[in-house]
Amino acid sequence: MTKKNVRNLVLSILLLAAAGGALGWLQANSSAHSYAISIIERSAIYAVVAVAMNMLTGFTGLFSLGQAGFMALGAYVTGILTIPVEMRANVYYLNGIAPWLENVHLPMLPALILGGLVAAVFAALIGIPILRLKSDYLAIATLGFAEIIRAFLASPAMNTITNGSFGLNNIPAFSNIFVPCIVSAVCIFLMVLLINSSYGRAFKAIREDDVAAESMGINLFRHKELAFVISSFFTGIAGGLLAVYMRSIDTKTFQVTLTYNILLIVVLGGIGSVTGSIIGSFLINGGQEWLRFFDEPLSIGGVQIPLFRTGFRMVIYSVLLMIVVLFWRRGIMGTSEFTWDNLFGLFKRKKKKNAGGEA
Repeated sequence: MTKKNVRNLVLSILLLAAAGGALGWLQANSSAHSYAISIIERSAIYAVVAVAMNMLTGFTGLFSLGQAGFMALGAYVTGILTIPVEMRANVYYLNGIAPWLENVHLPMLPALILGGLVAAVFAALIGIPILRLKSDYLAIATLGFAEIIRAFLASPAMNTITNGSFGLNNIPAFSNIFVPCIVSAVCIFLMVLLINSSYGRAFKAIREDDVAAESMGINLFRHKELAFVISSFFTGIAGGLLAVYMRSIDTKTFQVTLTYNILLIVVLGGIGSVTGSIIGSFLINGGQEWLRFFDEPLSIGGVQIPLFRTGFRMVIYSVLLMIVVLFWRRGIMGTSEFTWDNLFGLFKRKKKKNAGGEA
């Protein structure tokens, strides 16, 4: 290994150790920092969905708006299977639970995987007709699928399985902050491995020019279907994590605005950048919460400031997003990834620029 590689490895280990230490400190003082823990957990979950959507949109060139539907499938499967058996009578108090489901229970991790598999199966089925569409037509088709799934889960026919429009509650929470963070990190790591594999290179070739990719021997439909299914699998897992995080869900949780929020994270971080999606998730979720003081009345010297009222937070939030988009039109990271070499190179370029200005 070169000195540069050793340096990068040491810095990465130190960064992971610092992150683990910070999470451990938050967990040890969870009663005092429950709000910060909540933001971190939600940001980690949204990062998984954002990377999964980026893999489909940024790396394969397929514009899908069905993320909310796949998250709903994963969330309901995970929620149904993890609710303690003794608590199910309190959940399905109106219509009862299906007899075949009454005593079926799984730990959280197997339930998450099963939720992802259910989402992947649905993606494989609907991918057969809709992946022949392109651009806006594909987006509209996947958006319609998400709404169909939401309506189906809330329909009276599903009362004894999903509890219909009443939704699910009493879902066991995470035992500690490390669970969602580690599961999210593993999911993202697996997607990064796929993106950097031969399949990932085929995805990028399809994104750049599908005609040229096909002429090179790449099976367009098979690779599009593969990207769609894998993206939906991890989106379903993220939906299951969201159900555990929220502890109670209903179909209103998975409205189209959820997909738009994920799309916002991807665009802000950079379409085609995994680290951009992760950074965007923490910025979006953290920013929405840290700006809450704008929703509280404010008086200075006995004079009431009229702008500080409920809803003003989102005005400031939107303005900040517009400023970011104006200065970083390709997102914060663009199509680049975070590396230590790029970080040190940025400092060197700034140092040279400052030295040139002084001269």
